[in-house]
Amino acid sequence: MPSSPEQSQDTYLRVSVPSGKGGVRLDRFLTDAFDSYSRNRLQGLIAGGLVQVNDVVVVEAKRKVADGDMLVVNVPPPTPMTLEAQDIPLDVVYEDDDLLIINKPPGLVVHPAVGNPDKTLVNALLAHCGESLTGVGGVARPGIVHRLDKGTSGLMVVAKNGETHAALSAQFADHSIERAYRTLVWGVPSPAQGTVEGNIGRSPNNRKKMAIVARGGKHAVTHYKVEQAFGTAAALVECRLETGRTHQIRVHMASLGHPVLGDSVYGGGEKRARHLSSDIKQAVKEQSHQVLHAYLIGIYHPKRQESMRWESKLPVYFNNMVNKLINC
Repeated sequence: MPSSPEQSQDTYLRVSVPSGKGGVRLDRFLTDAFDSYSRNRLQGLIAGGLVQVNDVVVVEAKRKVADGDMLVVNVPPPTPMTLEAQDIPLDVVYEDDDLLIINKPPGLVVHPAVGNPDKTLVNALLAHCGESLTGVGGVARPGIVHRLDKGTSGLMVVAKNGETHAALSAQFADHSIERAYRTLVWGVPSPAQGTVEGNIGRSPNNRKKMAIVARGGKHAVTHYKVEQAFGTAAALVECRLETGRTHQIRVHMASLGHPVLGDSVYGGGEKRARHLSSDIKQAVKEQSHQVLHAYLIGIYHPKRQESMRWESKLPVYFNNMVNKLINC
């Protein structure tokens, strides 16, 4: 079993290969042993000479481990992130001294991370709110209470001070936030209204994907309702969340056999349109992200001490796809 990381500048992860678990790639074994680290991250540490097998540095991720091998991974401390205010246009639906409601466009990443060091919603918020936002809710994600995937559009609440951030975070934790999405899915779910429940965790077959898992994961509940069917090809569906897990709607709808249109990660890509008209095929081919929009959010305002809710109209990209499907 993995040992606890040492409390030092570098983190040292140690694990021995149990009997019967040998014969797999080094990077795969480490990914399974330390699931808080991505496979790409561990591959980088291996290539950088920061992994030892039986006290010998190994730089080949494909090397097979053997029963009884002792593995040590040296994880350097993260490089401090410098956040820069950037003048990126924001669609502000509501704002007061304590919070903002933002209508996020698809393609905008919420906070800086590997591969997206800037030009994120956080960079835009720092420019919009000024230094008062710095450090609210954490150094790396100031103001951020929850997030939407890069390709998902719609409403987000942002805290402008620590007290509001704590209060809103508590509402998300106890699932008292009202959130509803509209999406286009392939096929028409039956029954037309229902609930999907299943723990969501990392897929055992692909660490870049989430999945409903038999063991572990986090409890997740999605309520869906078909609002309009486009023949048998697709449907407009409302999804309401009891919980907010990574890729929750995308995973749950795919588990029903009705993946979100445009979502190539979970089976909603252009292959689904192969039996439809050339017009639809081309539209789906050009759709670069999932058709998923957070159209409603409701909170209890901690300072005003009243319930408030906002709705957002479907964006242009969404309506364009609906119009294509109406004529399919």
